[in-house]
Amino acid sequence: MAESAAREKPKPAPASRDELVAAYKRLLQEYIDRRPSGLRLKVAKAIGKHRSFVSQITNPIYPIPVPARHLEAIFRICHLAPEEKQAFLAAYEAAHPNHPRAEPRSPRKSREKRIVEIELPILDDPEMEREMDELLRQVARQIEKLVRRI
Repeated sequence: MAESAAREKPKPAPASRDELVAAYKRLLQEYIDRRPSGLRLKVAKAIGKHRSFVSQITNPIYPIPVPARHLEAIFRICHLAPEEKQAFLAAYEAAHPNHPRAEPRSPRKSREKRIVEIELPILDDPEMEREMDELLRQVARQIEKLVRRI
């Protein structure tokens, strides 16, 4: 019996959570790198975050996990092949076994935002330009409040 125990290979230590997160982020980084440039910016706009946030959640060096609520938007924008999505989800679920993946939301309840560009005149007064920008942000917040009531 001691002989068989000596012949058994030691089991590798289980991967840490950070290693598991890095594994699925490496997959995502590889998938994004194979696609046309500008994808990180598209993802950032779709999830309402800055491009640097997307860079952090797609770079395995950073321990920041990809929030489950953003997965469907990432899949949609990156046009992952079924096998890529399956491999990514297997790695994601290994890193987050007790965290249910966010289900796709209906468009009405989505947290995603769309970007609307408005052309405005360039003014000689920078203060007036800031006021116009803030006014537009306030209008956008009011629209968002109205939409939440629907």
